[in-house]
Amino acid sequence: MRKHWSVILACGAAILLAWPVSAQAPSTHPHTAPGSTGSPAKPKSSAQPKVSDAQLEATIRAKFAKSKSANKFKVHVQGGVATIEGNTEVVQHKAAATRMAKVAGAVAVNNKVVVSDAAKQKAAGNLEEGRRRVQVKRSEARSQP
Repeated sequence: MRKHWSVILACGAAILLAWPVSAQAPSTHPHTAPGSTGSPAKPKSSAQPKVSDAQLEATIRAKFAKSKSANKFKVHVQGGVATIEGNTEVVQHKAAATRMAKVAGAVAVNNKVVVSDAAKQKAAGNLEEGRRRVQVKRSEARSQP
């Protein structure tokens, strides 16, 4: 029991030490971010330079071509929004395609990839098997003194 209290106290102390303390009064200027020094807030600019839709589409296709998971998907970009279409036998490939398009610079991704029913059933089976494994491990831990 003492061990638990010491962990709780240590966590509490860490939180208190990390808590920001500001002696500065909050700004009342309408264009100033709270806690700033009074200069107006500037709009955030994109870190990446603006690229054309054709360039972005080519970049995404190149990423897909290098990938084992997304090389058979079709992509179209309009206004910085990538639309991905295709079919897959692996659930994770859909999410991988979205990540690749975002990393390539897409503002948003409209993922229309269709995951097969067999892949969905396999993923559901793996999830249920994992749940059973965790339940067995918990019951073993409870039975041990």
